[in-house]
Amino acid sequence: MAEITLSSENMEFVTERHLASLTIVTPSGRPHVTPVGFTWDQKENLIRIITWAGSTKAKLLDRSPEPLRAAVCQVDGGRWITFEGNATVTGDPERCEQGTSRYAERYSPPKDRGEDRRVIEIHVDRILGRNT
Repeated sequence: MAEITLSSENMEFVTERHLASLTIVTPSGRPHVTPVGFTWDQKENLIRIITWAGSTKAKLLDRSPEPLRAAVCQVDGGRWITFEGNATVTGDPERCEQGTSRYAERYSPPKDRGEDRRVIEIHVDRILGRNT
């Protein structure tokens, strides 16, 4: 997949300290929406969201045999950006460390979850937004 390049305004926006909403389309078609902190990896076209094994979002993704569609939307006044793609969850220590360190850079160091840490990865294939 080719790298998705954001404008400089949108790159700045996704590094500011804002929360966003994560929407996961469940296997039944119902949306599960929750507030999250996230990071954008432009080189990998990847959104990372740290969580823990017992969270509803992690359980939904873990129980699904296929990746589920998801969207992360950050809003600030008239500015907004939405990242869409297929989401998975992993407990792989290396990937969890990547998610945790990136989260700490954008927000603040998160609580240590040990082996309970999970990272949701959304492989972005579509971005929508407005920067005013």
